[in-house]
Amino acid sequence: MSDKKVLTIIGMGEKNGLALARKFGNNGFVVAMLARDNNRLEQYQQQLDDEGVESYYYLTDAADPDSIRSSLRYVQGSLGDTDVLIYNVAAIEQSLLSQTKPEKLTQDFQVNVVGAVVAAQEVLPAMEARKEGKIFFTGGGLALNPHYQYGSLGIGKAGIRSAAYSLHQEVRAKGVQVATVTIQGFIRSDDEKYNPDAIAEQFWKLYEQRENFDVEIQY
Repeated sequence: MSDKKVLTIIGMGEKNGLALARKFGNNGFVVAMLARDNNRLEQYQQQLDDEGVESYYYLTDAADPDSIRSSLRYVQGSLGDTDVLIYNVAAIEQSLLSQTKPEKLTQDFQVNVVGAVVAAQEVLPAMEARKEGKIFFTGGGLALNPHYQYGSLGIGKAGIRSAAYSLHQEVRAKGVQVATVTIQGFIRSDDEKYNPDAIAEQFWKLYEQRENFDVEIQY
């Protein structure tokens, strides 16, 4: 067990994931990284270790609820209860709804929305028992302004935004904050506003809230 607070990132990647790991890791957190690609997870762990951030990784398929549950239980067993959960997964590709097959829509929704709810269900009991905890979803501007070229992803971002609002209303009285950062642009390292470090600051802003929790930052 770690004596540090635990940040669990589902959907660890080279942009948001690493920036979030650095931000929280440099502020006293141990980082649990969950994703599908073993080689990339090893690389991220080495990179973070070189920067002085303690991290561990767990192979996880966000399309499989059992995989999410199993990995979160491993995190709890090895590091302790998750203090901050960030669901940073999305099935991102262009899709016209007039041409998208039903099974593809279902698969995307499983990744974009269902996985987030499953993850929240898994960590909530311990958070509610402690009367504290944070669950954050990475949202997107398509939830507010859909675009026909990203039909399936737009449905997913609208769904995860709705899930954040519903869960927040359900658990806020128990000391748990559920919130989403709605990113209204494309994430690029060379973009002054939508670079990963700037986005990580928005999540940290939510983490620092102790009263009058926000359910959404539109950024």
